[in-house]
Amino acid sequence: MTMTISPLRQRMIEDMTGRKLSTATQKNYIRSCQRFAAFLDRSPESATTEDVRRFQLHLAQSGMSHSNRNRTMTGLRFLFRVTLRRLDLANEIYHVRQPQRLPQVMSPREIERLLAMAGSLKTRVQLSLSYGCGLRIGEVVRLKAGDIDGAQGIIRIVQSKGRKDRHVMLSDDMLALLRQWWRQRPTRHDAGVPPTDRWLFPGRIAGRHTTTRQLSRLFHETTAAAGITKHVTPHCLRHSFATHLLERGTDIRHIQALLGHEKLDTTARYTRVATGTIAAIESPLDPLSKPGRAKKKPKKGEPPA
Repeated sequence: MTMTISPLRQRMIEDMTGRKLSTATQKNYIRSCQRFAAFLDRSPESATTEDVRRFQLHLAQSGMSHSNRNRTMTGLRFLFRVTLRRLDLANEIYHVRQPQRLPQVMSPREIERLLAMAGSLKTRVQLSLSYGCGLRIGEVVRLKAGDIDGAQGIIRIVQSKGRKDRHVMLSDDMLALLRQWWRQRPTRHDAGVPPTDRWLFPGRIAGRHTTTRQLSRLFHETTAAAGITKHVTPHCLRHSFATHLLERGTDIRHIQALLGHEKLDTTARYTRVATGTIAAIESPLDPLSKPGRAKKKPKKGEPPA
């Protein structure tokens, strides 16, 4: 059975496609408009400013998280501004300030335990790439053989978040681990695919890579095996990569380039969780309690302290 697409949705899809929005973004925007249409029980074309106000209040009262509320309203803003040309409705949309939380970071010893408890070579390589190179799990699973440049000691991250390319370092240990994996990697779907275009982590279906869901599941299984009880996600490996580099004295602009951050402010948040750096700062209270502390000699003409 063929699903009928409404003219409004078709126009919105064409507008998003023309602006080269990613497939994931398009799905999120469509989902936002479906939610709004279900709230109105009619087409968003007939919406009023009062409808937009009531919908935002409805989202707030529903207990939806700040990030999901903002994501929903971003999709609606596209519909109103671009597809419907209703700037009066777009101007009614506001975004909620999200709480600023510190990134969750794992200690070097926890990382060591995590990698040691990896249930397979594939899991160890994937987790090592995320921590050792600061890769998002989506970037890990999409790596191809041609992205690994052993001669220059770099890994090319092609068209990642924000449609940007970047390079990250490739250590000798990481390269040796990748070569070990390549010798064991499944090859049943390699026929007819140029060597440089082959997925580093092929999936079960021909032409597809392994999924982020599978990598996330393997991460949580490994953290449990390593006895790590605090709440962590695969993205914590990327946070830990940046924080540990900062604690070792790596220039923050180099870390910014490795992570692919557009703004330095985004990278600077790791200065707030670099516990090694923070712990090494001497408190002004410490010198007061040290025995034999040298007292400042009074200047000529000044009374002694």
